[in-house]
Amino acid sequence: MATTMERMSPVKDKNYDLISTLQHSLKNVYRMQTYIDDAEQRGDSELANWFRAIQENSRKAGEQGKQMLMARMQQEKR
Repeated sequence: MATTMERMSPVKDKNYDLISTLQHSLKNVYRMQTYIDDAEQRGDSELANWFRAIQENSRKAGEQGKQMLMARMQQEKR
């Protein structure tokens, strides 16, 4: 089991975790498209639809993260 120290963000920036999660969410949108395409090529619409739902959740999380980051960056300019 990881210690508290091992689980801490490697960068001491208050937005690091937000940026990292935003990146992972947006990467997941593209990754899911590959899985959707693979499932469709195999004729597995159930699996393709499940991947689409995950993709949409990642897209929403990415959009929310972008909005949060923009708001935070605007606050820092003041």
